[in-house]
Amino acid sequence: MFSVSSKVKMDYGKIAELNDNAVKALEMTADAFLSELKNAQVMPFDTGNLQNESTFVDNSQASRGVVVVSSSTPYARRLYYHPEYNFKHDNNAMAQGKWLKFWLPGGTRQNFCQETFKTIYRRLCRL
Repeated sequence: MFSVSSKVKMDYGKIAELNDNAVKALEMTADAFLSELKNAQVMPFDTGNLQNESTFVDNSQASRGVVVVSSSTPYARRLYYHPEYNFKHDNNAMAQGKWLKFWLPGGTRQNFCQETFKTIYRRLCRL
């Protein structure tokens, strides 16, 4: 029979740096997602209020691992949940209801946020 012992020295400064980088990467991922959403031209666009002024990233709980892309207009929900509306395509060629479907599970861009976070986090941590 034999015995094994080990000693682990934690680098708490490095752990804190990794945690800070995770929060930064999460915030940057949300900003990248919002840009991706706007560039995809899928949100209804008449005057630009919904897409440009009223849709934003809320980073207030990023340290808890939560960021939210939100639209503050009262009509955003109505437009989102009614894809049967006849949306104009003058400004956004792909304007439609349920415009987030491409980034949800089963959509063509479903891995965008995970891949973007991974890329940004590795860059920030110099991995």
